[in-house]
Amino acid sequence: MSKILILGAGYAGMTTAVGLEKISEPFTLVNKHPYHYMATLLHEAAGGRGDAMNYTVPIRDVLRKPTSTIVEDEITGIDREKKQVQGKNGSYDYDYLVITLGWISEYFGIPGMAENSLSIMDVNSALNIRNHIEEEFKKYKEDGDKRHLTIVIGGAGLTGIELVGELVDWLPELCLKYGIDRNDVDLQNIEAMPTILPMVSEALRDVAAKTLTERGARLRTNTKLVKVDPGVVHLEGGEAVEAGTIVWTGGVRANPLLEKAGFTVDRRGRAKVNEFLQSVDDPHVFIGGDCAWFEVDGRPIPPTAQAAMQMGPVLADNVSAAIYGQPMKPFHFHNMGTLASLGREVGVGQVGGLPVRGVLAAMFKEGSKVKYLWQLGGARLTADKTTDIVHI
Repeated sequence: MSKILILGAGYAGMTTAVGLEKISEPFTLVNKHPYHYMATLLHEAAGGRGDAMNYTVPIRDVLRKPTSTIVEDEITGIDREKKQVQGKNGSYDYDYLVITLGWISEYFGIPGMAENSLSIMDVNSALNIRNHIEEEFKKYKEDGDKRHLTIVIGGAGLTGIELVGELVDWLPELCLKYGIDRNDVDLQNIEAMPTILPMVSEALRDVAAKTLTERGARLRTNTKLVKVDPGVVHLEGGEAVEAGTIVWTGGVRANPLLEKAGFTVDRRGRAKVNEFLQSVDDPHVFIGGDCAWFEVDGRPIPPTAQAAMQMGPVLADNVSAAIYGQPMKPFHFHNMGTLASLGREVGVGQVGGLPVRGVLAAMFKEGSKVKYLWQLGGARLTADKTTDIVHI
């Protein structure tokens, strides 16, 4: 019997595992935590909406068959020659490997950014941001230093803008809790490019910008971050912004273990795959999610959750096909659109090519969460988790 090893329980890893379990194909899934977390919702946890663990699903609540082996470990290396993966707690042999290890923050060489900013990378880091902001408000009540009330969010892509949206909802509650004038809080979103949310239409960008600025956020486009010191963001032109909280959401790159293992990678560290999501370097390795360099019309598709979720079932089918010498299926990416929440009740986006905004966009966003839970675990899991996530 061939050994299938899946690395990482993100969107691609979990949907691959679900696909293999449906056909009772034995596999081992190695993940750092005993739970899967919904990365696209972590801005809600960071911005004070609800308990961070509400955005997690215990892996064993999804993968229940005896053919599914779950191992909690952090992967440290991949040896393709030995067909072996190293972890902190042990090593794991494989005949076929599925790499879905996710991403790390990309700092673009900005001096001090990695050392002096926070990032939303997992559940713990999201919770850390939330706790840090509240601690800064407590410090302001102790010493009156308004630097504690300055929050800088670097990057105006999806994560950055959604985090700003959560914060404009949460800050009035924090101010009421600690007796702080909301006008004393300075929430800045800083972006080097000339616009926010480049993945949606200009009209929707304008709606998003108006929604956030009317609620107290400052959106500073065409503003380049050049250096970060502890508590200070330096901008091109010499301006320095002193801030108690600095969060970076400006970019991601694939897990560095891919490059270290000798895979052919692009400038973001993603390993190149063929039309079957199979490594161009190794026929016994399949790669998905943010780790995969998959091109459509000569251009790599962006590292999005919807791409990862679409890859999972294809990865499962193709690994099984490779084992039994059956024809593999080519992967076809279908862009279903983009949705950005601007807080709990409104959003903007494009669904099936049509623009949506306001409450309708927020409803579509909530619906996408329910759809994903159904894809993972059907009615049982959806019923268990919907109350936690949708009605926070």
